[in-house]
Amino acid sequence: MVPNVKLSSGYDFPILGLGTWKSQPGEVAKAVKHALKIGYRHIDCAYVYENESEVGQGIKEAMEEFNIKREEIFVTSKLWSTFHHPDDVEMAFKMSLNALGLDYLDLYLIHWPTAFLRGMNMFPRDENGDLIYDASIPLTDVWKAFEKLVEKGLVKSIGLSNFNAKQIKSLLEVAKIKPVTNQIECHPYLAQKKMIEFCKENDIVVTGYSPLGSPDRPWATPEEPVILDDPRIAAVAEKYGKTPAQVLLRWQTQRGVVIVPKSVTPARIEENFNIFDFSLTDEDIAVIESFDCNGRIVVPMKNGRARDADHPNYPFNDEF
Repeated sequence: MVPNVKLSSGYDFPILGLGTWKSQPGEVAKAVKHALKIGYRHIDCAYVYENESEVGQGIKEAMEEFNIKREEIFVTSKLWSTFHHPDDVEMAFKMSLNALGLDYLDLYLIHWPTAFLRGMNMFPRDENGDLIYDASIPLTDVWKAFEKLVEKGLVKSIGLSNFNAKQIKSLLEVAKIKPVTNQIECHPYLAQKKMIEFCKENDIVVTGYSPLGSPDRPWATPEEPVILDDPRIAAVAEKYGKTPAQVLLRWQTQRGVVIVPKSVTPARIEENFNIFDFSLTDEDIAVIESFDCNGRIVVPMKNGRARDADHPNYPFNDEF
Protein backbone atom coordinates (compact mmCIF):
# COMPACT_ATOMS: atom_id res chain seq x y z
CA MET A 1 0.00 0.00 0.00
CA VAL A 2 2.98 2.32 0.55
CA PRO A 3 5.13 3.11 -2.51
CA ASN A 4 8.84 2.31 -2.41
CA VAL A 5 11.85 4.20 -3.65
CA LYS A 6 14.85 2.25 -4.91
CA LEU A 7 18.10 2.66 -3.00
CA SER A 8 21.49 2.59 -4.72
CA SER A 9 22.14 -0.65 -2.80
CA GLY A 10 19.28 -2.23 -4.76
CA TYR A 11 16.80 -2.47 -1.89
CA ASP A 12 13.29 -1.05 -1.76
CA PHE A 13 12.74 1.73 0.79
CA PRO A 14 9.12 2.47 1.82
CA ILE A 15 8.49 6.17 1.28
CA LEU A 16 6.50 6.42 4.52
CA GLY A 17 7.72 5.17 7.87
CA LEU A 18 6.94 5.55 11.56
CA GLY A 19 9.36 7.77 13.46
CA THR A 20 10.09 6.94 17.11
CA TRP A 21 11.93 10.03 18.37
CA LYS A 22 10.32 11.34 21.60
CA SER A 23 8.08 8.24 21.82
CA GLN A 24 7.86 7.43 25.51
CA PRO A 25 8.25 4.08 27.30
CA GLY A 26 4.91 2.39 27.65
CA GLU A 27 3.70 3.98 24.40
CA VAL A 28 6.12 3.15 21.62
CA ALA A 29 5.64 -0.64 21.50
CA LYS A 30 1.89 -0.16 21.04
CA ALA A 31 2.48 2.51 18.41
CA VAL A 32 4.84 0.30 16.39
CA LYS A 33 2.48 -2.65 16.64
CA HIS A 34 -0.50 -0.57 15.49
CA ALA A 35 1.47 0.96 12.64
CA LEU A 36 2.50 -2.45 11.35
CA LYS A 37 -1.06 -3.71 11.75
CA ILE A 38 -2.49 -1.05 9.44
CA GLY A 39 0.21 -1.36 6.78
CA TYR A 40 3.36 0.56 7.73
CA ARG A 41 6.47 -1.41 6.79
CA HIS A 42 9.20 1.06 7.73
CA ILE A 43 10.26 1.83 11.30
CA ASP A 44 12.85 4.52 12.05
CA CYS A 45 14.81 4.13 15.29
CA ALA A 46 17.99 5.37 16.97
CA TYR A 47 20.12 4.35 19.95
CA VAL A 48 19.84 7.82 21.49
CA TYR A 49 16.03 7.63 21.58
CA GLU A 50 16.45 5.09 24.43
CA ASN A 51 13.39 3.09 23.38
CA GLU A 52 14.72 0.49 20.93
CA SER A 53 13.89 -2.46 23.19
CA GLU A 54 10.23 -1.40 23.19
CA VAL A 55 10.31 -0.79 19.45
CA GLY A 56 11.60 -4.34 19.10
CA GLN A 57 8.80 -5.60 21.32
CA GLY A 58 6.24 -3.93 19.07
CA ILE A 59 7.85 -5.44 15.96
CA LYS A 60 7.91 -8.91 17.54
CA GLU A 61 4.27 -8.79 18.62
CA ALA A 62 3.13 -7.51 15.24
CA MET A 63 5.01 -10.24 13.38
CA GLU A 64 3.47 -12.90 15.59
CA GLU A 65 -0.10 -11.59 15.65
CA PHE A 66 -0.45 -10.30 12.09
CA ASN A 67 1.66 -12.88 10.26
CA ILE A 68 4.20 -10.34 9.05
CA LYS A 69 7.60 -11.63 7.96
CA ARG A 70 10.81 -9.95 9.05
CA GLU A 71 11.85 -9.36 5.44
CA GLU A 72 8.67 -7.32 4.92
CA ILE A 73 9.73 -4.71 7.50
CA PHE A 74 12.39 -2.07 6.84
CA VAL A 75 14.15 -1.13 10.11
CA THR A 76 16.59 1.77 10.46
CA SER A 77 18.82 2.67 13.41
CA LYS A 78 21.57 5.24 13.94
CA LEU A 79 25.07 5.42 15.41
CA TRP A 80 25.26 7.87 18.30
CA SER A 81 27.92 10.57 18.56
CA THR A 82 29.90 8.92 21.40
CA PHE A 83 30.60 5.83 19.26
CA HIS A 84 32.40 7.37 16.27
CA HIS A 85 35.70 5.62 17.04
CA PRO A 86 36.02 2.88 14.40
CA ASP A 87 36.63 0.29 17.12
CA ASP A 88 33.25 1.17 18.68
CA VAL A 89 31.03 1.12 15.60
CA GLU A 90 30.24 -2.60 15.52
CA MET A 91 29.71 -2.67 19.28
CA ALA A 92 27.26 0.24 19.05
CA PHE A 93 25.50 -1.36 16.10
CA LYS A 94 25.04 -4.61 18.01
CA MET A 95 23.65 -2.77 21.04
CA SER A 96 20.86 -1.45 18.83
CA LEU A 97 20.45 -4.79 17.04
CA ASN A 98 20.16 -6.68 20.33
CA ALA A 99 17.79 -4.12 21.86
CA LEU A 100 15.55 -4.45 18.81
CA GLY A 101 15.75 -8.25 19.01
CA LEU A 102 16.67 -8.57 15.33
CA ASP A 103 19.24 -10.55 13.35
CA TYR A 104 20.05 -7.73 10.93
CA LEU A 105 19.13 -4.14 10.16
CA ASP A 106 17.99 -2.81 6.82
CA LEU A 107 19.69 0.56 7.25
CA TYR A 108 22.22 2.09 9.65
CA LEU A 109 22.99 5.80 9.68
CA ILE A 110 25.67 8.03 11.20
CA HIS A 111 23.26 10.08 13.30
CA TRP A 112 25.34 13.29 13.35
CA PRO A 113 28.74 14.21 11.90
CA THR A 114 29.68 15.74 15.28
CA ALA A 115 31.48 13.28 17.56
CA PHE A 116 31.35 13.55 21.35
CA LEU A 117 33.83 12.21 23.90
CA ARG A 118 34.11 8.45 23.47
CA GLY A 119 32.23 6.37 26.02
CA MET A 120 28.87 5.16 27.26
CA ASN A 121 27.74 8.55 28.58
CA MET A 122 25.65 9.84 25.68
CA PHE A 123 26.07 13.50 26.65
CA PRO A 124 29.50 13.86 28.30
CA ARG A 125 29.90 17.27 29.93
CA ASP A 126 32.67 19.24 31.60
CA GLU A 127 32.47 21.05 34.94
CA ASN A 128 30.69 23.98 33.24
CA GLY A 129 28.00 21.73 31.80
CA ASP A 130 29.31 22.04 28.25
CA LEU A 131 29.40 19.01 26.02
CA ILE A 132 32.85 17.48 25.51
CA TYR A 133 33.53 17.04 21.82
CA ASP A 134 35.97 14.85 19.95
CA ALA A 135 37.29 16.28 16.70
CA SER A 136 40.04 13.72 16.21
CA ILE A 137 38.09 11.06 14.28
CA PRO A 138 37.82 11.60 10.51
CA LEU A 139 34.32 10.94 9.20
CA THR A 140 35.92 8.85 6.48
CA ASP A 141 37.17 6.44 9.17
CA VAL A 142 33.66 6.12 10.60
CA TRP A 143 32.38 5.35 7.11
CA LYS A 144 34.97 2.64 6.55
CA ALA A 145 33.78 0.98 9.76
CA PHE A 146 30.22 1.20 8.41
CA GLU A 147 31.27 -0.54 5.22
CA LYS A 148 32.58 -3.45 7.31
CA LEU A 149 29.09 -3.89 8.78
CA VAL A 150 27.75 -4.43 5.27
CA GLU A 151 30.61 -6.78 4.39
CA LYS A 152 29.82 -8.86 7.49
CA GLY A 153 26.16 -9.13 6.53
CA LEU A 154 24.94 -7.28 9.63
CA VAL A 155 23.19 -4.51 7.72
CA LYS A 156 21.91 -4.25 4.15
CA SER A 157 22.39 -0.52 3.53
CA ILE A 158 24.26 2.34 5.17
CA GLY A 159 23.71 6.06 5.12
CA LEU A 160 23.95 9.43 6.81
CA SER A 161 21.91 11.85 8.86
CA ASN A 162 22.37 15.60 9.27
CA PHE A 163 25.37 15.76 6.89
CA ASN A 164 25.95 18.75 4.63
CA ALA A 165 26.92 18.50 0.96
CA LYS A 166 30.63 19.08 1.59
CA GLN A 167 30.73 16.27 4.14
CA ILE A 168 28.90 13.93 1.79
CA LYS A 169 31.34 14.74 -1.03
CA SER A 170 34.31 13.86 1.20
CA LEU A 171 32.81 10.44 1.88
CA LEU A 172 31.93 9.80 -1.74
CA GLU A 173 35.60 10.32 -2.64
CA VAL A 174 36.67 7.32 -0.52
CA ALA A 175 33.54 5.18 -0.28
CA LYS A 176 33.54 1.63 -1.60
CA ILE A 177 29.84 1.52 -0.66
CA LYS A 178 27.84 4.69 -1.28
CA PRO A 179 25.57 6.18 1.37
CA VAL A 180 22.03 5.38 0.26
CA THR A 181 20.31 8.22 2.11
CA ASN A 182 20.84 11.43 4.02
CA GLN A 183 18.18 11.85 6.71
CA ILE A 184 17.63 15.56 7.31
CA GLU A 185 15.16 17.96 8.83
CA CYS A 186 12.65 18.78 6.11
CA HIS A 187 9.32 20.65 6.22
CA PRO A 188 7.82 23.73 4.53
CA TYR A 189 9.93 26.17 6.58
CA LEU A 190 13.03 24.20 5.50
CA ALA A 191 12.22 22.73 2.10
CA GLN A 192 15.83 21.62 1.43
CA LYS A 193 15.59 22.06 -2.36
CA LYS A 194 19.35 22.40 -2.87
CA MET A 195 20.17 19.38 -0.71
CA ILE A 196 17.51 17.30 -2.47
CA GLU A 197 18.95 18.24 -5.86
CA PHE A 198 22.50 17.49 -4.72
CA CYS A 199 21.48 14.10 -3.37
CA LYS A 200 19.54 13.28 -6.54
CA GLU A 201 22.65 14.01 -8.61
CA ASN A 202 24.58 11.53 -6.47
CA ASP A 203 21.89 8.81 -6.36
CA ILE A 204 21.22 9.42 -2.66
CA VAL A 205 17.65 9.34 -1.36
CA VAL A 206 16.60 12.11 1.02
CA THR A 207 14.73 11.06 4.14
CA GLY A 208 12.92 13.92 5.85
CA TYR A 209 12.48 13.97 9.59
CA SER A 210 10.15 16.34 11.46
CA PRO A 211 8.03 16.67 8.28
CA LEU A 212 5.27 18.37 10.28
CA GLY A 213 7.62 20.90 11.87
CA SER A 214 8.08 19.00 15.15
CA PRO A 215 5.65 21.16 17.17
CA ASP A 216 6.36 19.03 20.27
CA ARG A 217 10.13 19.56 20.18
CA PRO A 218 11.41 20.19 23.74
CA TRP A 219 12.85 23.64 23.00
CA ALA A 220 9.84 25.10 21.15
CA THR A 221 8.72 28.54 22.35
CA PRO A 222 5.14 29.89 22.33
CA GLU A 223 5.88 32.65 19.81
CA GLU A 224 7.23 30.31 17.12
CA PRO A 225 4.84 29.65 14.21
CA VAL A 226 3.21 26.23 13.83
CA ILE A 227 2.89 25.21 10.20
CA LEU A 228 -0.06 22.91 10.92
CA ASP A 229 -2.07 25.89 12.20
CA ASP A 230 -1.51 28.13 9.20
CA PRO A 231 -4.80 29.00 7.42
CA ARG A 232 -3.19 28.72 3.97
CA ILE A 233 -2.35 25.07 4.62
CA ALA A 234 -5.81 24.55 6.10
CA ALA A 235 -7.35 25.89 2.88
CA VAL A 236 -5.46 23.37 0.76
CA ALA A 237 -6.46 20.58 3.14
CA GLU A 238 -10.13 21.56 3.04
CA LYS A 239 -10.12 21.37 -0.76
CA TYR A 240 -9.29 17.64 -0.59
CA GLY A 241 -11.16 16.74 2.57
CA LYS A 242 -7.81 16.07 4.23
CA THR A 243 -5.99 17.38 7.28
CA PRO A 244 -3.09 19.86 7.18
CA ALA A 245 -0.76 17.06 8.28
CA GLN A 246 -1.85 14.86 5.38
CA VAL A 247 -1.25 17.70 2.93
CA LEU A 248 2.28 18.30 4.20
CA LEU A 249 3.14 14.60 4.12
CA ARG A 250 1.73 14.19 0.61
CA TRP A 251 3.81 17.16 -0.58
CA GLN A 252 6.95 15.34 0.54
CA THR A 253 6.11 12.01 -1.05
CA GLN A 254 5.15 13.67 -4.35
CA ARG A 255 8.67 15.06 -4.60
CA GLY A 256 10.27 11.73 -3.73
CA VAL A 257 11.25 12.49 -0.14
CA VAL A 258 10.95 9.56 2.27
CA ILE A 259 9.21 10.67 5.48
CA VAL A 260 9.15 9.32 9.04
CA PRO A 261 6.47 11.24 10.99
CA LYS A 262 6.32 10.30 14.65
CA SER A 263 3.16 9.56 16.61
CA VAL A 264 2.03 7.21 19.36
CA THR A 265 -1.66 7.99 18.88
CA PRO A 266 -3.48 5.32 16.83
CA ALA A 267 -5.76 7.84 15.09
CA ARG A 268 -2.80 10.05 14.15
CA ILE A 269 -0.78 7.06 12.95
CA GLU A 270 -3.69 6.15 10.68
CA GLU A 271 -4.12 9.75 9.53
CA ASN A 272 -0.45 9.97 8.53
CA PHE A 273 -0.82 6.70 6.61
CA ASN A 274 -3.82 7.77 4.50
CA ILE A 275 -2.04 10.14 2.11
CA PHE A 276 -1.85 8.19 -1.14
CA ASP A 277 -5.42 8.67 -2.38
CA PHE A 278 -5.03 12.27 -3.58
CA SER A 279 -2.47 14.42 -5.38
CA LEU A 280 -1.53 18.05 -4.93
CA THR A 281 -1.54 20.43 -7.89
CA ASP A 282 1.31 22.71 -8.86
CA GLU A 283 -0.69 25.55 -7.34
CA ASP A 284 -0.99 23.71 -4.02
CA ILE A 285 2.72 22.97 -4.02
CA ALA A 286 3.51 26.65 -4.66
CA VAL A 287 1.51 27.57 -1.56
CA ILE A 288 3.40 25.05 0.58
CA GLU A 289 6.80 26.02 -0.76
CA SER A 290 6.11 29.72 -0.18
CA PHE A 291 6.84 29.09 3.51
CA ASP A 292 10.48 28.18 2.87
CA CYS A 293 12.74 30.53 4.86
CA ASN A 294 15.66 28.23 5.73
CA GLY A 295 13.81 27.84 9.03
CA ARG A 296 15.76 25.12 10.76
CA ILE A 297 14.17 24.24 14.09
CA VAL A 298 15.76 20.95 15.18
CA VAL A 299 18.94 22.51 16.53
CA PRO A 300 19.67 22.04 20.24
CA MET A 301 20.44 25.46 21.67
CA LYS A 302 22.49 26.70 24.61
CA ASN A 303 22.65 30.33 25.76
CA GLY A 304 20.98 31.55 22.59
CA ARG A 305 23.21 29.79 20.05
CA ALA A 306 23.52 26.34 18.51
CA ARG A 307 24.90 24.00 21.14
CA ASP A 308 27.33 22.24 18.81
CA ALA A 309 28.32 25.24 16.67
CA ASP A 310 31.95 25.11 17.84
CA HIS A 311 32.47 21.54 16.68
CA PRO A 312 34.57 21.49 13.47
CA ASN A 313 32.09 19.04 11.92
CA TYR A 314 29.03 21.11 12.80
CA PRO A 315 27.02 20.70 9.55
CA PHE A 316 24.81 23.78 9.46
CA ASN A 317 27.37 26.54 8.89
CA ASP A 318 27.26 25.79 5.16
CA GLU A 319 24.31 26.73 2.98
CA PHE A 320 23.33 23.07 2.54
